[in-house]
Amino acid sequence: MVKKHSIALFVLMCSFTVSFAQDQGKPVSKYDANELFNPLFYKDYGSLTRAGNGEPGKGYWQNKADYKISAELNDQNNQITGSVTLTYSNNSPHNLNFLWFQLDQNLFNPNSRGFAKLPVAGRSRYGNAAAPFEGGYDIKSVKIISSTGGKTTETVVEPEITDTRMRVDLPKLLKAGGDKVVVKVDYAYTVPEYGADRTGILKNADGNIYAIAQWYPRICVFDDIQGWNTLPYLGASEFYLEYGNFDVSITAPASHVVVASGDLLNPSEVMTAEQLKRYQKAHKSDETVMIRSKEEIKDPSSRPSLAKLTWKYSIANSRDFAWASSTSFIWDAARINLPSGKKALAQSVYPSSSDGKNAWGRSTEYTKASIENYSKRWFEYPYPIATNVASNIGGMEYPGIVFCGSTAKTGGLWGVTDHEFGHTWFPMIVGSNERKYGWMDEGFNTFINDIASQDFNNGEYASKEANAHAMSKFLYSDRSESIMKTPDALKEANIGLSLYMKPGFALTLLRDQIVGPKRFDSAFKKYIRDWSFKHPSPWDFFRSMENGVGEDLGWFWKAMFLENWRLDQAIINVEYQGNNAKNGAIITIENMEKAAMPVVIEYETVSGNKGRVKLPVEIWQNGGIFKTRIRVNEELMKVTIDPDKVFPDYNSENNTWTAKKQ
Repeated sequence: MVKKHSIALFVLMCSFTVSFAQDQGKPVSKYDANELFNPLFYKDYGSLTRAGNGEPGKGYWQNKADYKISAELNDQNNQITGSVTLTYSNNSPHNLNFLWFQLDQNLFNPNSRGFAKLPVAGRSRYGNAAAPFEGGYDIKSVKIISSTGGKTTETVVEPEITDTRMRVDLPKLLKAGGDKVVVKVDYAYTVPEYGADRTGILKNADGNIYAIAQWYPRICVFDDIQGWNTLPYLGASEFYLEYGNFDVSITAPASHVVVASGDLLNPSEVMTAEQLKRYQKAHKSDETVMIRSKEEIKDPSSRPSLAKLTWKYSIANSRDFAWASSTSFIWDAARINLPSGKKALAQSVYPSSSDGKNAWGRSTEYTKASIENYSKRWFEYPYPIATNVASNIGGMEYPGIVFCGSTAKTGGLWGVTDHEFGHTWFPMIVGSNERKYGWMDEGFNTFINDIASQDFNNGEYASKEANAHAMSKFLYSDRSESIMKTPDALKEANIGLSLYMKPGFALTLLRDQIVGPKRFDSAFKKYIRDWSFKHPSPWDFFRSMENGVGEDLGWFWKAMFLENWRLDQAIINVEYQGNNAKNGAIITIENMEKAAMPVVIEYETVSGNKGRVKLPVEIWQNGGIFKTRIRVNEELMKVTIDPDKVFPDYNSENNTWTAKKQ
């Protein structure tokens, strides 16, 4: 045991040393190898439901939600009235005596928590505090439906509504291991013109475009991680939903064209004979087929001569359902070819103002290419249709259908189309908890989008190779925040940075510079396959990737995802072995910040010869200073760390050593 006065003296000496170094102007390293390479990165072991190798465990379970919905759109008062019947299967090992539902439309009630968070002055992406609109659900009735001996009984229950959640107490216990309950909810609401950039109404001279989402009460997820997931909908955080089958009937004025998630079951009832013929042709054509032209929008004969029509749709193994409706739609489509030999349909609907070969006239081409590419690279597209809708929504994704900005053109339209359909894989196929971990859909999607843009049409819209040094100034500025923060907890200005750019960049870095595309892609595809139509956590992803690439990546996840640490790797000294260049050079490098990465050192000799040394990240396991020998037999002119600028080095000024002129 060290005596107290000795400890005090030691502390005093350390303080003096630090102070002296600072006084001399020499930067002090923030690096701590023990903190970065701590072997206890994973705080727990694998479980029965989630295995240590990142796969779903043998005991993994997941509840199921099957929906039967009928709804009607009134385009005179912008109101939707509907009835949703949920068949909920409790596959968990727990008995349940109540259910929780999401009532997302309640966000647009001026008394909502999300409304309270809006800035007093100025419009947020998620609402406008000055807007006079008063939205929200009118829940008309909630009933429990039971059948005994061929007799159906409806039991009225009184729900408890709290902001954007609704609790329904069950008259009898919903038993573990597969017991089912049927809940029917009758409701109505007025569609907001601007619904947090996810749903809304685009005003148009030929007829308003209704982009309808978050439009029915949805069951919350009950999982093995925290039970009921009931975080309120505040606008920034998106959704966490159960999988099931949807049977949906939508009634609208007959002048409308209605597109939706899933397969259209009654095309002959809602199309003219000519439109049906074109629609069937599109299913067999790799070229875009016009179903309803620009000229036909103002032609009453382009729609059946009835007051109303009911469009019937179905989609299996889906987590959600959305739709769009308008009198103003141009409508075109083409066949999607999937790796298995199956076919799907790409289609686009847009107003005449969005038409053109440099605009939405190429939307179906973009949609088809995006779906075919992701299906080939990662996992086959699971739905019968992919619909792109021009709307007043900048970009929002749902199973089988997306909403994109009506004014998007050329590369902008490709980018938003590819991004929103990329969401089919994250989070529609891999059903992560977006409400908590927005980066697990936006970041993953940004990552695959970058690769897709390289693939599309020989790189027609491919982005230039990024300078990671320059990017780091933005990614890791003083105002930036951690990737792992919930979207609602992020500053709105940082959402694009923390949820999209940073995780997308980090995954690209991991793929291209640390483990290599071959190992990464194999592991990534396995992760998608293992967790398709399931609910992975961040830790499942981390474990899955580590097992797939065969690396301990705790240091990477910690610095890049859990924390917001900077990288700054510096050359602090160049000397010659025995003061003789013919014996080789010794390069001393130092890690100045808390993150670490592998190191690439490029050197140039006085005669112009160049060479490189690649050092693994493990050089930083024992401390922040490392010496490496370069085998040269003449003096060096220049030595540079990370000459290609592929690592996010925050301070490039200390990356280069240049020989002093004699």
